[in-house]
Amino acid sequence: MKNEIVTAGIDIGSLSAQAVILRGNEIVSYSNIIAGANRAETSKKVVDMALESTDLSRGELKYIVGTGYGRYQVPFANKNVTEITCHARGINYYFPNVRTLLDMGGQDCKAISCGESGKVMSFVMNEKCAAGTGRSIEIISKLLDIPLEKIGPRSLEIQETPPVLSNTCVVFAKSEALQLIRKGIAVNNVLAAYCDALARKVLSLINRIGMKQEFAISGGIAKNIGVVKRIEEYLGVKANICDEPQIVGAVGAALIAQNYFLKMNK
Repeated sequence: MKNEIVTAGIDIGSLSAQAVILRGNEIVSYSNIIAGANRAETSKKVVDMALESTDLSRGELKYIVGTGYGRYQVPFANKNVTEITCHARGINYYFPNVRTLLDMGGQDCKAISCGESGKVMSFVMNEKCAAGTGRSIEIISKLLDIPLEKIGPRSLEIQETPPVLSNTCVVFAKSEALQLIRKGIAVNNVLAAYCDALARKVLSLINRIGMKQEFAISGGIAKNIGVVKRIEEYLGVKANICDEPQIVGAVGAALIAQNYFLKMNK
């Protein structure tokens, strides 16, 4: 019966939204879009986009779990589950041995201690500050007029040690970045300084929760090689990162949806 169950997980974040269609233990399809102001419409759009490449309709989804910043605004979800729970469950799907997860999303960053089967043991987060989040990278991208996907690679193309930026506040880091540009500091060096500041910021979360092997990173910033490499260097470990780190929460939500459906139909 489990192999026939089709469920969906919908992760509505502050900057982006993802939907995953799961059949048994197989990811049938997924979608990843920019989140609009209307979260209900975004949730409909993202799940319909995921269904486009399948022969399924929304009515054939046996159970749907909403998660993320806008999880309460998924009108057709059967249940809402926190993104912390869903990311821990999702990373367990990809890497069962992971015990420490750093979820670097658009609005906040979370360090999660994971047990077996993706159970959340403890967590800490920096929700009151945008430092160490996708929003902070977006601000620098717009400030320096550099596409998000190029920031990481360019931050590694440097000839000298970058200056140290503030790692406590996006506003201060932005101001410092402008000052460095005015002083003639190369843009790549400024990007390197910012990626390093962001990495140092999230390290405080890891230190608070305690580092346990294996380690993984999820969320949009996991695609930024400049930040990831610096985190790895500071921790002295290699990060596990799946092919599409932004769908980890939605994967976890779809798996949890499957569990709920099975419990209901025992």
